[in-house]
Amino acid sequence: MIPYGRQDIQDDDIAAVVEVLRSDFLTQGPKVPAFEAAVASHCGVAHALAVNSATSALHIACLALGVGRGDLVWTSPITFVASANCALYCGAEIDFVDIDPATFNLCPKALKEKLDVAKAAGKLPKVVIPVHMTGQSCDMASIRELSFQYGFAVIEDASHAIGGRYRDTVIGSCAYSDITVFSFHPVKIITTAEGGMALTQNADLARSMALLRSHGITREASLMEEESHGPWYYEQQALGYNYRMTDMQAALGVSQMKHLDAWVARRQVLADRYDQLLRDLPVIAPVRVSDRYSALHLYVIQLDQDKTGKSRREVFESLRAAGVGVNVHYIPVHLQPYYKRLGFTAGQYPLSEAYYARAISLPMFPKMTEQQQDTVVNALKQALS
Repeated sequence: MIPYGRQDIQDDDIAAVVEVLRSDFLTQGPKVPAFEAAVASHCGVAHALAVNSATSALHIACLALGVGRGDLVWTSPITFVASANCALYCGAEIDFVDIDPATFNLCPKALKEKLDVAKAAGKLPKVVIPVHMTGQSCDMASIRELSFQYGFAVIEDASHAIGGRYRDTVIGSCAYSDITVFSFHPVKIITTAEGGMALTQNADLARSMALLRSHGITREASLMEEESHGPWYYEQQALGYNYRMTDMQAALGVSQMKHLDAWVARRQVLADRYDQLLRDLPVIAPVRVSDRYSALHLYVIQLDQDKTGKSRREVFESLRAAGVGVNVHYIPVHLQPYYKRLGFTAGQYPLSEAYYARAISLPMFPKMTEQQQDTVVNALKQALS
């Protein structure tokens, strides 16, 4: 089976983890700050905080921005459920903004229209979480301008997008947001097995997230509320969580960062080749906007249902039967049973639902060969015939 995504673990990655296993530090040691420094340097951001998942990073980002009961958070329906769940963890309410059908990202025009209605009703969001779907940045300049106009904070869910760029900025620089979040799940651009990171230019937000990821505990004398009892002393200053990344994971991350640019470049080559190979098929290839350099975590096609009589399910099952491990990203969050119980219904976000009905993620990973890509395309031709 050709998977839709696959980690690339090389000998230097293994050696880096083994070095930690033979050291004195398995959990919290020197590799965590080294990984944070590597990502911060790549992104040109002041603060980077490694955690055990992007979900955890989204949660502490919301908490650091003061999200709580009575607050509203908005995000895209086309994302993994964690982008919405993080607000509910804080006791806030969640709502969604429909997508731009060309990019699959949160639509700034739809956001502006929803903000106008919300302002009139006195129910503006405290935070908006645009999601860089497939690794291509949202139109962050437009979203940031709206954030200043309507008074909300911005968390970039860049789980798909490390190694990408928007205009003249690196994704993760927080040039258009308060906090950016990365994921290092195995199928993402780089991996730490499981893991995530929150990045910010704001020192206060960084201090808050650092506290929250480790039980709300600090050992820094300058932050103590009482005089130290001795070298062993620590203080719990908030109700935090055990969201820390281990040194083993961080060592893998440091090693993987060395390959980041080359792997994203390889994804560009594969995407260009898919574009050519699929040109005459009844599918809609993904759009790459000229002012954005996508990290290309995913290559998502949509069936052109005016030109094919095959359903998405028929095509999907045919591809799987041919050994092509396609997937679908994502089921709109508002259609999940849990969210329906919160009051969301089918038909609320029609562009997201139309996208979902047609979408199939084709295999995309750096070690994918041209022969494997030909196998995928030939299987797709057969499935559509």
